Amino acid sequence: MGTPLGDFIRARRDGIQPESCGLPDRDRRRSPGLRRQDLAARAGVSVEYLTRIEQGRDRNPSPAVVNALADALRLSPSERNHLRYLAKITGEGCAVHIRPVPPSRHVRPSVLRTLSLLEPGVAIVTNRLGDVLAHTSGYRSITEGTGLLDAARPNLNRYLFTDPRARTFFVDWDDVADEQAFDLWQAPSLENLEWLTAELTPVAGPDLTRRLKRHAVPRRGVLRLDHPAGPRLHLLRETFELPAEAQQLVVFLPADDRTAEAVDHLRRRSHGRLRSIS
Repeated sequence: MGTPLGDFIRARRDGIQPESCGLPDRDRRRSPGLRRQDLAARAGVSVEYLTRIEQGRDRNPSPAVVNALADALRLSPSERNHLRYLAKITGEGCAVHIRPVPPSRHVRPSVLRTLSLLEPGVAIVTNRLGDVLAHTSGYRSITEGTGLLDAARPNLNRYLFTDPRARTFFVDWDDVADEQAFDLWQAPSLENLEWLTAELTPVAGPDLTRRLKRHAVPRRGVLRLDHPAGPRLHLLRETFELPAEAQQLVVFLPADDRTAEAVDHLRRRSHGRLRSIS
């Protein structure tokens, strides 16, 4: 059985063209990208050891081996951080035999007060699994009519991968799906990730599972939304980590004057207030 660490290494190896490393592009290759023996040689490990890591039979490579693989794969800083994180949760995962526990949905009163100070701006509090725990009236105004907040306990991932309206609302649906799937790997623990994917994967299907296995580090550009009322919104995102609760405060800012005017118009149409979702 594979592991997140093995999946990531294999995906990155498959994505490297041999000629970019000064290696000949041999004929009749069984798989794309860099051969396992070539990566092992570049990282200074045996092919047998690399095979065990990729196949999940060795779940505890040393930091030196992880760093050597990162160098050999020529990972970016973000990809290196992700590789180290996967090495950590893969090592922890082999010792876990307890029932998964969903993350806390409680939002600290001080965080709710901070959110209220952002009114009538557009902001939400989420956890790593995509649960929307609290939001401003501004956030409700830009999502009204999309179905995103319709559930008693709205979840960004469930909406994104299971509600057809999401593919219209998010102009760059594929990019947003990549972001959300990648962020699931930053869940508080491997158990929580398994808890969500056990519930979500059967209904989300390959659009989610393919992205989880690919481990593509996303490029987080301007978020483009097509609101049902007509305006296209271009929003910048500022994310503030709340590490004690494994939550995030996300503030959405208009990227241009046209969006700022559209957001103001949507606020006037919508009547709401700060909401905390228990």
